[in-house]
Amino acid sequence: MADFHGVFPYLVSPVDPAGHVRTEVLGRLCDDLIKAGVHGLTPLGSTGEFAYLNNAQRMQVVQATIEAAQGRVPVVAGVAATTTADAVAQAKAYQKRGAGGILAILEAYFPLVDAQVEAYFRAIADAVDIPVVIYTNPNFQRSDLTLDVIARLAAHPRIGYIKDASTNTGRLLSIMNRCDDQLKVFSASAHIPAAVMLIGGSGWMAGPACIIPKQSVELYNLCRRTRWDEAMSLQRKLWRINEAFARFNLAACIKAGLAIQGYDVGDPVPPQAPLTAEQRKVVEATLRDLG
Repeated sequence: MADFHGVFPYLVSPVDPAGHVRTEVLGRLCDDLIKAGVHGLTPLGSTGEFAYLNNAQRMQVVQATIEAAQGRVPVVAGVAATTTADAVAQAKAYQKRGAGGILAILEAYFPLVDAQVEAYFRAIADAVDIPVVIYTNPNFQRSDLTLDVIARLAAHPRIGYIKDASTNTGRLLSIMNRCDDQLKVFSASAHIPAAVMLIGGSGWMAGPACIIPKQSVELYNLCRRTRWDEAMSLQRKLWRINEAFARFNLAACIKAGLAIQGYDVGDPVPPQAPLTAEQRKVVEATLRDLG
C-alpha cells in the first residue's frame, strides 16, 4: 500500500457562474502547490464543495488535478454519495482516470445504523485496488463512524488511513490506540496539526494548506524532526488562519484567500455566498500578517 503522509491540501473547485470548471486555474494551483512541497493533493474534500457539484463537474475536477500532478504526488480523490452504488461508480471511475487513492465520504439523509455505515465504506474499498482514506466529520455528517466501525474497517486491506474532522483530539488518540498501526490518522483544520503530529498523526488534509502551503510543509517538517519548540512557535502563528476561517464559510474563505493571491477561482457554488467586503478584509489581513 502507498505511504500517504504530510500535507494534502483540500483543493477548491473553481466553477464559473455558468457551471463550467476552470481547469486551467485549478491546474496552475496544483502545480504551484506541488512546487511549494506539498505531499499530495485532495480534490473534492469539504473545501472542494463536493456536495454542490454534479458528477460531470466532479469528474472534471479530479481529471484536471490528475493531469496537473503528472504523477509527482498522489491524488486522493473525494468520493461522496448517498447511495452505495453511486459511491462505488465514482471510486472506480477515479481509479481508472489515475487517482492514487480515494477519500471516502458518506452523505446520509436518513439516519443509518452502524452496519449500514460500515457496509458503505467497505463496498468502496472492495471496488478499487488503491488505498482508501475514510473520512469522518461528526459536525456535518448525519451518520458518523463510531470507534467500533472504524476499528473493523481498519482491518480491510485497502483502508489504511482516516481523516478525522471532529474537534476532539482525544478521539484521535482513541482511534490510534484502538487501531494501532492498521490505520494512520490525518488531522483536519479543526485540529491543531502540531498536536496531532505529537500524538502520532501522519499529517493533515485541510483547506488552509491551499493558501499557506510553504508554511504548512515547514510545520510538518519541524514536527517530523521533533523540533517541537520551533513547531509550536510556527503553529501559534498559523493558527490565526484557522481562527479566521472558523468564523465564515470554509470554501468562501479559501476561495477568497486564493483570489487575493491571484488565482481566479470564482465564488462558492450557490446557495453559498462569497465573503462580504468586511469578511474578506479579515482574510486579507491574516494572510498579510503571515507574509
